[in-house]
Order: sequence, then C-alpha cells, then structure tokens
Amino acid sequence: MSSSLSGRTVLVTGATSGIGYEAARQLAERGSTVLLHGRTPEEAQGATDRLIATTGIDGTLLRPLAADFARLEEVENLAHAVVREHPRLDVLVNNAAIAAPERHTLTTDGNEIAFQVNFLAHYLLTNLLEPALTTDPGGRVVNVSSSLHRTGAIQWNDPQRIRRYSRLAAYAQSQLALTVFAADPRVTAVSVNPGICETGLLPLYGHAGAPATEGAAHVVRLCDPATEIVNGAYYDRDERVAPAAAATEDRTVKRLNKLADLLVGHTA
Repeated sequence: MSSSLSGRTVLVTGATSGIGYEAARQLAERGSTVLLHGRTPEEAQGATDRLIATTGIDGTLLRPLAADFARLEEVENLAHAVVREHPRLDVLVNNAAIAAPERHTLTTDGNEIAFQVNFLAHYLLTNLLEPALTTDPGGRVVNVSSSLHRTGAIQWNDPQRIRRYSRLAAYAQSQLALTVFAADPRVTAVSVNPGICETGLLPLYGHAGAPATEGAAHVVRLCDPATEIVNGAYYDRDERVAPAAAATEDRTVKRLNKLADLLVGHTA
C-alpha cells in the first residue's frame, strides 16, 4: 500500500510507551523514518528493539534518540543532533508528557517539572528545530494536548506554582500552554486531544480508557500530509473543535512566548 507518509521523517517525543510508542509504530509501518525519542538512550533503544522484534518494521526506519526533558541542556543537545543528522524534518510530534507529581517539584533549571517536561522542553525543541522543519506543504508540528487544557489557567505571576500547588492544576496549565503554543504563527502547528487512553497518564482522568493505538491513530492522521490542517487549530480526536478561549487570543500567545523565552533562557 503506497502511503503519503512514506519517505517522510518524523520526530516523536516520548515514543517509548503509550501513544508515542503506538504513533511511532504506525508511522514506521507506513514508511516514515521515525526519530524515536526516549528519556534515556537505554529506553529509546529498548523501544526501537521492541518495535523491530514485534512488528517486523525495517530497522533502518527507526532512529533512537535520547534527552531527559527535565534538563533543558539535554533538549538543546537533542535539537542540535537532529538538525545535524536530519536537516529535513517533515513532522515534529510533541507528545512527551508526565503527570505532575503529588509534591511540588522543580527541575535543575528551576521550573515546575510538569510545565517544563510537557511544555517548555517542547517549546525550546520546536524553536531549535526550525532550521530543519520543512516549510513544504505538509510540514507541521503536532502537539499532543488533552481535554484537561480547558480546566487550566496559566499563572502568569507564579508559573512555577510555588505559592499554590495542585498536581491537576499544574498538569492542566502545561497542557493549556502547549495548546496555546500551537497557535503561534511562527510555526505550522496543530494540537490534538487523542482521547482518554490506557497510558501512564490515565490516573489523572479516571479508570477506563481506549487502547493507546486508538489515540495514536488520531495523532498519525494529523501527521499525514494528505490530511489538510488548519494552522493553529485544535482537534478533539479527528474533529476540529474550538479550544479553550485563551488558546485563540493573540495577546496570550505573545505573552506565553515571552514567558517561555525567559524560562528556557533564550531571548527571542
């Protein structure tokens, strides 16, 4: 079966389990070269080996890459390696995410950990990959968000939530930021709520979820150049819907960029 995804190069963050792993599998099965990101080299290599062993995917289509998103320096190193080795990147899937921990936790960079791993690392990665991300039709960034972004608020005066911390609020803030970032006019991007799936994040949502393969299919559909996207749009599974109001305000987008540039130590 010829596929419009064949011959494309796609970087999937958080590809060692859950939706990221299933998306990597579906993309490689359709002929894309998948840069498979994991937190450590061992995890990335392990996921790659598992995909080759269980699906018979041609190993040359998979490239394991590692970076711990709780360390922005590792994100920078990852971006530079990708630009060097894959000067043409068709799609970036910003999928890596953690549930905010019970206790307020700051990274070595000084950011609340869910805000950094789920949003700031992806913000930095996307900006640093700009030289490689193709401007050809079909080139795009797909941010894997969540319906919980609607419950979120960005605490502009206390984005690290040092004064008042709740894990659900911290997680929701990170997902709202990621959804707002998709509306940034500097990149062709969309965000998608893949639905509630059986992944490590399930406890945040409840007790039952769809298989991760189902959520991944909604992500992969948006990676496909044959799928026409509306820049900055938010998709709930395979339907375009309105995101939270904040995600469509230019003022919020600009304000978030300013905050993110400050927190990742890059000035626009």
